[in-house]
Amino acid sequence: MDNSDEEEFHDASDSFLELYCEEENTPPIPQSDNVPPPGEVTVLNAGQETVSLGFSLPDNSVRYTLQLDYSCNTQRDRLITEDSSTVKVEGLTPGTEYTFSIIRIADNGNQSKATSLSVFTEPSPVQITVYQVSSESLSLRWDTPAGEVESYIVTCCSEGDIVQERTTDTNLTLSNLNPGVCYSLQVSAQLRNGRISKPTVTSVHTKTHLEGLLEDLGLEQHYTEKLSLSTILQIDEKTITDEPAKCNSDLPWYFLKKLMMTSAGVFVFFDTLDSKCELLINQQHKAQIFLVGNHQSNRVNKDALKKVATKLDLTNSNILLKAKHMNDADFVENLRKTVSNVVENSKMKLRIEEMADIAHELGIWVDEDSSKCQAAKKNADAISEEIQDILKYKEAQLPLQGQIWKELTCLEKEEFRLQKVGSEKIEDYKSDLQVQKTKLREKQNSYDMSNAMTCFINAISSPGIERSYFLKWMRMNLDNVSREKLSGLREQYKEKCKNSENKEEIKDIDKQLSNSSLGTEHFFREMGQIYEASLSLPETNQSRQQLQHLPRLCAELLMDGFPLELVDGDASNIPLRWVSDVLSQLNDLVSPKNKILVVTVLGVQSTGKSTLLNTMFGVQFAVSSGRCTRGAFMLLIRINEDLKKELNCDFMVIIDTEGLKSPELAQLDNSHEHDNELATLVVGLSDITIINIAMENSTEMKDILQIVVHAFLRMKEVGKRPKCQFVHQNVSDVSAHEKNLRDRKLLLQQLNEMTQAAAKMEKKEENKSFTDVMEYSPDTGNWYIPGLWNGNPPMAPVNAGYSEAVYELKKNIIKIWGSCDSSANDILEFTEWMKSLWNAVKHENFIFSFRNSLVADAYMRLCTEFNKWEWEFRKEMYTWVTKAETIISNYGTVAVKSEVSDMRELLTRLKSEACTVLSKWETKLLGNLTQYFKQTEGHVYLVEQYREDFANGAKSLRREMERSVLNQLTAAADIRQGMTEIDRIKENHTKELEGRVSGLIEQCRKKKVQMTDKELDKEFDKMWTKTEKELAFSQMKVEDIYTSVFHHLRTNLLHRGGQASKLLSEKKLQGCGLVPFKYTAEGILKRFKNKLSEMFNVTSHTKAVQQIADSLIMICTQFVSEKMQRKNNYHETYIQEILHIIDERLQNNQETDIEFEVSLKQHICGVAAREFQKMHEDFIQMNDPYRCLNQNKDKFRADFKDVFHERDQCQKKAEEFTNRCLEPAVEDFVNRSLGPDIIGEMLTSQQFSTRMFFQYSVLLDLLTKDDFEKYQSYICSYEEYVKKWILSQIVERFSNQSTTFKFEDQHLQSSVRSINNAINKAKTEKSGNLKTFIENVCQELGDKLVISQGALGAFMILNNADQEQFAHGLTQCLKDMAQTLGEKFKVTNIQMKLKKLHVNPQDELFTKLIGCGKQCPVCEAPCEAGGIFHTEHWTSLHRPEGLGRFRWHKTEKLVTDVCSSSVISDNRFRCNATNGEWHPYKHYRDFFPDWRIAPDASLQASDYWKYVLTKFNKQFAEAYNAKPADIPLMWKIITRVQAESSIKESFNIK
Repeated sequence: MDNSDEEEFHDASDSFLELYCEEENTPPIPQSDNVPPPGEVTVLNAGQETVSLGFSLPDNSVRYTLQLDYSCNTQRDRLITEDSSTVKVEGLTPGTEYTFSIIRIADNGNQSKATSLSVFTEPSPVQITVYQVSSESLSLRWDTPAGEVESYIVTCCSEGDIVQERTTDTNLTLSNLNPGVCYSLQVSAQLRNGRISKPTVTSVHTKTHLEGLLEDLGLEQHYTEKLSLSTILQIDEKTITDEPAKCNSDLPWYFLKKLMMTSAGVFVFFDTLDSKCELLINQQHKAQIFLVGNHQSNRVNKDALKKVATKLDLTNSNILLKAKHMNDADFVENLRKTVSNVVENSKMKLRIEEMADIAHELGIWVDEDSSKCQAAKKNADAISEEIQDILKYKEAQLPLQGQIWKELTCLEKEEFRLQKVGSEKIEDYKSDLQVQKTKLREKQNSYDMSNAMTCFINAISSPGIERSYFLKWMRMNLDNVSREKLSGLREQYKEKCKNSENKEEIKDIDKQLSNSSLGTEHFFREMGQIYEASLSLPETNQSRQQLQHLPRLCAELLMDGFPLELVDGDASNIPLRWVSDVLSQLNDLVSPKNKILVVTVLGVQSTGKSTLLNTMFGVQFAVSSGRCTRGAFMLLIRINEDLKKELNCDFMVIIDTEGLKSPELAQLDNSHEHDNELATLVVGLSDITIINIAMENSTEMKDILQIVVHAFLRMKEVGKRPKCQFVHQNVSDVSAHEKNLRDRKLLLQQLNEMTQAAAKMEKKEENKSFTDVMEYSPDTGNWYIPGLWNGNPPMAPVNAGYSEAVYELKKNIIKIWGSCDSSANDILEFTEWMKSLWNAVKHENFIFSFRNSLVADAYMRLCTEFNKWEWEFRKEMYTWVTKAETIISNYGTVAVKSEVSDMRELLTRLKSEACTVLSKWETKLLGNLTQYFKQTEGHVYLVEQYREDFANGAKSLRREMERSVLNQLTAAADIRQGMTEIDRIKENHTKELEGRVSGLIEQCRKKKVQMTDKELDKEFDKMWTKTEKELAFSQMKVEDIYTSVFHHLRTNLLHRGGQASKLLSEKKLQGCGLVPFKYTAEGILKRFKNKLSEMFNVTSHTKAVQQIADSLIMICTQFVSEKMQRKNNYHETYIQEILHIIDERLQNNQETDIEFEVSLKQHICGVAAREFQKMHEDFIQMNDPYRCLNQNKDKFRADFKDVFHERDQCQKKAEEFTNRCLEPAVEDFVNRSLGPDIIGEMLTSQQFSTRMFFQYSVLLDLLTKDDFEKYQSYICSYEEYVKKWILSQIVERFSNQSTTFKFEDQHLQSSVRSINNAINKAKTEKSGNLKTFIENVCQELGDKLVISQGALGAFMILNNADQEQFAHGLTQCLKDMAQTLGEKFKVTNIQMKLKKLHVNPQDELFTKLIGCGKQCPVCEAPCEAGGIFHTEHWTSLHRPEGLGRFRWHKTEKLVTDVCSSSVISDNRFRCNATNGEWHPYKHYRDFFPDWRIAPDASLQASDYWKYVLTKFNKQFAEAYNAKPADIPLMWKIITRVQAESSIKESFNIK
C-alpha cells in the first residue's frame, strides 16, 4: 500500500502491514442505506501505543459521528469522534493485535454498516544491559517488551565480522570473542505475526588479558587508576580470615611470557613434558630456553623432549639432564656454570627503565607513560642532581635541622630539668634559657628558604598521584646518592661495635653515619623546623602566613600511607608544635571518622621488630642488620567498613621505633635514660604494645624487661593501661604451647622482679608484681614465633612458619581490640597524649611531672558528676530535715495528731528514719559511682585511681550529714521540749482570761443598759488588772551558758593530756575573746632555741598560724551569728559543732601546737558563750508568759466588745487567722525552702561546677578588676575573700528580683494549695464547731507549716464565728495573703532575703568549693582535689613564693622562684616542718607526703602570677615590708592576654 505518510516497518516477509476489511451487520441498531459506511479504512501509522486511521469523507455536506470499537485479548474500548479524514486512537499496548469495528452515526441515530480491520501496534524496543564482560566473552540481558513476542534476534558485529543468533530467552552469552575489541550489539523482538521491532543498539569492549587478570585479583579499577599505598595497607576482613586465596589460571602463563621477553635465560624445570607444550612454544621470546630434567625419571618422554627442542631450536647445551652416572653435586655444579655463562655472555642486558617497551607490547600500563610521573621525576631529579657532598648539601640546603635544632633540644630539656642552674635564681635562669631559645629561633628565621626546600614543597603540593610519584623518585634518587658512602661506614661501624673499648671511634662513626644519611625524612624534618620557626613570628607576618598550609600537606601524605616522623632520631626530640598541627589537620580531613587504635613494637635493636610489623601489616619500615633509622615513625592504616563496627575505630596507627639497647647508644652515659624515655612515650601512646624478645641473650632480655616494666608502671600511675603481648622470636620448637610453660613461669618471675625494682625507683613500692601494674596472663599474653630464615641468610629459604605465626598474632591483636571495653582515642586525644607524655619524660621524675589534659578532662567530668550527685543528696536531706523540724515544732499542739506519746519516742523514730534515708542515699551515691566507671566513653579509665577517693568521699559525706542531721533533730526536740511548760502556762493563762472575759460580758449584759465603748474599756481594764494580780507568772530559769560551754571544751581537750588541762585552768572562759586573737611564736622559739640562725624566718611561721586562726574565728563567728538570727534557745549541740569545725581544720596541721590549739579554742568558745548567753536570755524574755499575755491585751479587748455587741466576727476572724497564724507560717516555710533553691541555681553556673573551674573564675575576675587590694586580700585572707566573692556572685545572679521570686512564688503557691486542700477537707468533716474545724486544718498542715501556738491560742478566744462563713472568708483572705506576700517578696532585696534563710547559700557553696581547705606548703595555693576525703592534695597553678611573703634572707627582696620549678631543681628549703634544717626541694614529700607539686603543664603555665607580681611588685613589697623582687626579663613582656591564656591552660578550660 503506497502512502507517503505511512511509517516504514521492519518485517520478516514484506515491508507493509497486513490488513483486511469486511462488512458486518449488527442488529438490532437501526441501519439506513442513507448513512454512508466508512468504506475502505487506511492505516496511516501504527506506533507503539497509538494507531492513526484514514477515512474518505462522504460527498454530501451532512456531518456524521464516527464510532470506533477496538479490542484485544486484554483490552476493550470505544472512541466516538466527529467524522474526519484522520482519527488517532491512543492508549494502546505495544506489539499487540487490535480488531477495530467502525460505523458512521447520523444525528437521528441511524447507523451505517460496520467496517472491520485488524492492526498490530509497533513492538517496543528492548532495554539491553551488558552485565558481564571478559576477554573472550560477554553476557547481556534485556527486559521483556510488551506484546506478543515470539523470539529475539541478537546481532554482534566487529570489523566486518557479523554473528547473528536467535533466542527465546531474555539473556544470552556470546563466546569466542577477541580480547580488547569493540563489539556492536543489536537486539530486536520478533512478534507472533513475524513483525520485528526496531533494534536497540549498544557497544562494549571486551577486556584485555591484563584487565581480566586484574579483575580476578579484585584490582580492576586499577587498570587505569594507580594502586595507592594507603589502599594496599588497608585492613579489611580478608586480611584476618583463613580462606585460601583463589589464583587466576592464566597467571603462570602471563608471568612466564613477561619473563621470557625480558630475561637473558629461562630455565624450565620439568618432570613430565608435553610435546605440544603451548605454554613454551606459543611465546614470542628473546631469552635462551634451558630445559632441566631428571633422565632417570620414568615419566620423561624422550620423543616429546626432542619435539619441543626442535620447535624451540634448542641445542644440546640448552638441555640439562641428570644422567645415571652423575651425582647431585656434579649436577648442581654443571647448572651453576651454565647460569654463570648465560649471565656473562648474554647480549640482552636491560636496565629496568628499558623494560617499558616490552611492557607496552604486553599491554601493561607503565607509570613512566604518565605525564604526571614524568613531571614528578623532573622535580626529583632537579633536587638530587645538586647533591655532590651530602654533608655540605645538608648544611647549605637543610640548615634549620642541624646544630640549631640540637641546641634548641638541649635548651628545652634544660628548661624542664634545671640541672645547670647552680646558684642562680631559678626564674632568672629560666628567663635566660627562653632568651637563648628566642635567639635561636630568630637565627632560623634569618635563613631564606633554600632552593631544594622550595622545590620540595612545591612538588609535594602537587595534586594526587603526582605527589606520590615524586616521593618515590626522591626515595630512589636519595638511596642511590647515599648508598656508596653509607655502606662503607656501616661496615666500619659493625667492626668497631664488637669491641666496647672503641667508644670514641664509635661516637665519631655514628656522627658520620648521621651526617651522611639523607632521605625524604630529612626534607620533612626541615619543613617542620621551617614551620616551627615561623610560629615565633607575629601572626600578621607574611612569611608566617605563607607557611600555614604545610601541616595540611603532611596530613594528606599521612592519609596516603606515607609515614610521619614522630621523634627526630638525630636530635632525640619531638617538634611538638609541628607534629600537633599535622595531626590536627589530619583530624580535620577525616572527621568525624577520626577514631584510632595504636600498635607499637618494643625490643632490642636488630631483633626483627620492623620485619614483624612489615609482615603483619604489609608496611615497608626500613630493615637492615646495621644501624637503622633512629627515632620513631608513625603510619596510618585505614580500617575497612566491614571491621569498623567490630573494632570501634576508623584507622590503625603503627609506630616503629629504634631498637632499645642499641650499641651506639650503649656507649653514651644516658643510654638507659634515653631508652626509658622512648619506651615510656610509645607505651603511653599505644593501645597494644608488642614486646619483641629474641631468646638468644638472657642478659639483654632482662634489660629490655626492666625498661618495659618501668614504662608500664609509669602508665599505670598516670591512669592508662595499654594491653601487652610478649613475642618470643627465633623459637625453634613451637609445636606445643605446653612445652613453653616453664619459660612462661620464668618470664613472669622476671617481670615481678623488674616490677619491684622499677617501683622502688619511682617510689611506688606498693606494686609488688607485674599483675599489679597491668592485666596480664602468662597463657594468653605470650606468642612464640620461629626464625624468619631456615638456615643462614642470604642463601637460606624463608621459613613459612614465620608468616603463619605472625598472621595468628595479628588475628589475636584484632580480637583483643574488638573485645576492648574502653573506646578508642580520636586523633586530637592522641595528640594530647603525645604532648603530655613527651613533656613528662623530659623531667627526671616522670610520675610526678605528668600532666595530661585528657586526664584533667576526665577528672573534671567525674568531679562535675559527683558534685551533682552530692547536691541531690544534700538537697534531699535539707528537705527531709525541714519537714522533720516542722513535725517536732508542732509536737504537742493541735497541729499534730498524737501518734506518739513522748518527745523521746518521736525523736528516736525520726533519727531512725533519718539513718534509713541517709543509707539509701549513700548506696545510691556509691551505685552512681560504680555505674559511672562502667562507661566506655569519656576516658573514665584514666581516673580509675581516684575512684576510691570519691567512694570514701561519699561515705564521709554520709557521716557528715548524719552528724549534722542528728544534731539538728536533737536540738529541735530539746528546744521544743523546753517550750512545753511555757506553752502549758500560756494556755492556762489564756483559758483563765477567756473565763473572766466571758463572766464580764454576762455581768455587763445583766445591767440591761446600753454601755458605751469607753465604759466597756473601763470595765475590761479593771478585770485585766485584777486577773494579772491573781495569776501566778512563773518564769523560765536562766541557765549559765558559760558553764555548759566550758564543760564541752574540757571534754573536747581531755584526750590532749595534762598540758591541755593545765593551760585550760589558767584562764576563765568569761575573760576569753574580749580582745582580738593574736598568736605569738613562743612555742616554736622554745623548740628551736639551739638551732635558730638569722636565716630561719620565724615571721613566716607566725603569719601562717595567724592566718589559720583568723580563718577559724571567721567561720565560727559566722556560725554563731546564724544561730543568733534564728532567735531560738541555746542548745549544747551548737558548741559541739563549733569544736568539731576547729578540730577538723587543725587535724594533722604541722604548723600548730597544743598551746595554740587551747588558746584558740578558749578565744572562740569565750566569744560563742557570750553570744549564746545573750541569745538564751533574749529567748527567755521573748517567751515570758507575762509579756506574752500583755501582747494580746488589745486583741482580748476587741474580742470582748465584739461579743458584747454580738457583732459578726467571721470576716474579722478569718483575717486574724490568716495574718497572725498562716502568713508567718507560710513566710517561714518559704525562708526554710529558698536556701537550697538558690544553691541549686548557683550550681547550674559553670563557675560553681568544680573546684578547678571555681578557682579559674575567681582568678579571672581578679584579672579583670586589676585591683592590688583584691589580690592582696585573696592571697593573705583566701577564705574570707572567697566567701565575699561567692556572696557577690549570689547577689549579682539574683539582683534581678524575678529570679528569686520564681522560687518564692513556687513555694508560696505550694503553701496556698496545701491550705486550700486542708480547708476543703475540713469542710467535708462537718464538725459544726469552729474550733474543731481549725484543728482539722492545722492537722493537715502539720508536716509543712509551723503555726504559732501563741497566736492560735489567742485566735481561739471568744470566737463565735460561723464555720461556713468563716471558711468562705478564709478562702478570700488566703488570696489576699498570697498577693500581699508576693508583693513583699518582689520588693525585698536579695541581701535581706539571705539573712532570713535557714540554709545559708554562701556557706554551703563555700564548704562545697573550698574542699579540704589545704594549701600548698610552699606557695599557699589552695588544693583543688575533688571530694573531701582525697588522699593526695594538688593544685593546678602555683605562685611565685614572694607572693606568700617569702624573701631572700640577705637582700630582703621578694622571691621570684615558683615551687613547681623548685621541685625539679637542686635547690633546698627549710621551714617549721623540717625543724629548721635545709632539705632538697626534690624530696619535699619527705615532709609533705600528701602533697603532689607537679611541674607546670607548660613553660607558660605560671604566667598569670608572674604577670601579677611584675605589675604590683612595689605594692606587694610595701605590704610585706620587703624590697621589690628582681623581675626576670621574660616576665616583663607577659601581657594580660597571655596571663589569661595561662590560667585557661592550667585549669584545662576549653
